[in-house]
Amino acid sequence: MAKLMHLAGFMMASPVTHSHAMWRHPRSSTRFLEASYYQDVARAAERGFFDFVFFADVLAVPGRYGNDIRQAVEHGVQSVATLDPSYVALVMANATRHLGLGITRSTTYYAPYDIARAFATLDHLTQGRIAWNVVTSNADAEANNFGFRQHLAHGERYQRADEFLQATSKLWASWEPDALLLEKQGRFADADKVHVVDHQGEWFQTRGPLTVPASPQRRPAIMQAGSSSRGKDFAARWAEIVFEIDPTPEGRQAYYRDLKARTAAAGRDPNDIKIFPSFIPFVGETEAIAREKQAYHNALADPISGLITLSAHVDHDFSVYPLDESLRNVDVGGNTGLFDVARRISQQDNLTLRDLGKLYAQGVLLPQLVGTAEQIADQLEASFDNEEADGFIISAAYLPGTFDEFSDFVVPELQRRGRVRQQYTGTTLRDHLGLGPVEFNFN
Repeated sequence: MAKLMHLAGFMMASPVTHSHAMWRHPRSSTRFLEASYYQDVARAAERGFFDFVFFADVLAVPGRYGNDIRQAVEHGVQSVATLDPSYVALVMANATRHLGLGITRSTTYYAPYDIARAFATLDHLTQGRIAWNVVTSNADAEANNFGFRQHLAHGERYQRADEFLQATSKLWASWEPDALLLEKQGRFADADKVHVVDHQGEWFQTRGPLTVPASPQRRPAIMQAGSSSRGKDFAARWAEIVFEIDPTPEGRQAYYRDLKARTAAAGRDPNDIKIFPSFIPFVGETEAIAREKQAYHNALADPISGLITLSAHVDHDFSVYPLDESLRNVDVGGNTGLFDVARRISQQDNLTLRDLGKLYAQGVLLPQLVGTAEQIADQLEASFDNEEADGFIISAAYLPGTFDEFSDFVVPELQRRGRVRQQYTGTTLRDHLGLGPVEFNFN
C-alpha cells in the first residue's frame, strides 16, 4: 500500500493570509469578524479529510516599513486586523467532528503555566484535536505591545523557547491520565497521581501542578516553522509538525533531508516529525481556466503590500531602498531563514525589489500549483515521491472557495490514486498524523 500524504490548511483569523490579494478578490468573503466565515472553511477542510487547519498569528500591526503603521493599515496587509485564533478554533471545532486545529502562541511574551493551561483546556474541549504552533516572536513592534523596548536576540529567543517547552511538558505531565476519579461517595482524584513540578530554570519558575487534568492527547501536537539552523534544531528536538516555505523542489528536498537528519541526531524517530511545505492552488476545469484564475489573482497583488510584510517578517525597513534595484544583502533581525529564501530567489531570477514585493504579496514566496485536478494531483505526487514532504499545507487565494475547490476536485483525484485517506480512522489529531503516545521530554 502506498504511503498516504497528509493535508492541512493555512489560515489567519483575518481577511489576509499569505495572499495579500485575497481581501481584494471578488470571490473572497470579507466576513472575517463573523463565526460563520470560519465554520465554512472548517467544513470545507473536513470534507477534504484534512488533518488540521492551523492559524498563524502576529502580536502587532506591522510598522517596520517606513517605521510607521499607516501604510500597513491603508494597504490592508497581513496582521493589521486579526482576531485571537484560540477563540476562532473553538468556533471551528463546534462545526466539525474530526478536523484538527492548530493555534500559534509565542514563547517570548507568555508564561508556561498560562500556555499549558490554555492548551490542555482546548484539547479537552475539542476531544484531542489541538496543535500548538510554537513561535519565538521576532519584531520590536510585538515587544512594544508587551512592555519591552526591543525583542530578544535570535539565540536568546530559542534558549527561552527550549526551557518553555520543558516547563510546559512538566505541567502537562503533572496529572497522570487516571488521576481524576470523581467517585461520588469517595475521592475526587488520586493525590498520588497529581504532582508538583517545581521547575526552577534560567528563564522560568513554576511550581505546578496544572489545574487541568490530563487531556486526551496529554499535550497538543507541537508545530514549528523554523527555517534558520537554530530553528531547525529546535524543531528536530520538539516538533511533530513542521510548516515550510520554499518555492523550489531543490530547496524543499534539501530542507526535508536536513530536518529528518537533525531529528535522528536528536535521538528521535524521523517518522515522528511530519514536514508540510505550503502552496497556493488554482484549480480549473481546464488548464487555461486555472491559469486565468492565477493571472487574475496575481494582478491584484500590490508590491508595496508585499514589502510592508517582508519588512515585518525579517524586521528590516525596505522602504529606504529604490524599488528598481535588486535586493541588498543586509543584516536582518527577524526570520533569517525566510530572508535567505527571498535573497536566493532574487538572485536566481534577477528580481528588483519591486518584483520581489509583488511576488511576496502574491503569496509570501509560496509556490502556486496551477491546472486541472489531475494536473495538481500529478504535481503533489511528484513532490511527495521526491521526498520533499510528508504532506502539504494549502493556502488560499480566496476563501472559502480555494478550500471548496481543493476538497471537491483535487482530493477525490488523490483518493482515486490511493494517496490520501478515504475517511478518518482516529479521533485525535495525533491519530490523524500517525503519531504514537506522548513521551514527555523534560531535558
